[in-house]
Amino acid sequence: MEAEGGDEGIEMVVDSKDLQQQSKALDKLTDRVEDRQLDSTRVQEAMASIAASKEADLQAMRLREKELAAVKINPEHVDIIANELELDKKVAERTLREHKGDPVAAIRALLN
Repeated sequence: MEAEGGDEGIEMVVDSKDLQQQSKALDKLTDRVEDRQLDSTRVQEAMASIAASKEADLQAMRLREKELAAVKINPEHVDIIANELELDKKVAERTLREHKGDPVAAIRALLN
């Protein structure tokens, strides 16, 4: 009878190990689902951050364009820079505006 009792004890240990393995498998499965949910939340947060960053960049670019448009430049300087450096007038004008109308600084920047 001891052998039978001993066998039953072994079966319970085996059953206990099986239950532990099943429990671990279930935990892994639920962890993956939770990880996926966390990952989707992170993706949404990252996308929102990218969108906000892009909007901030666009706003800064618009502000910069307004600042450049407000700079007074001499049209003769644009012509001289465009002709002497063989550039498009738009490039010469933009560079001149970026250097606050200073033709020497604009030429230096274009030559570097």
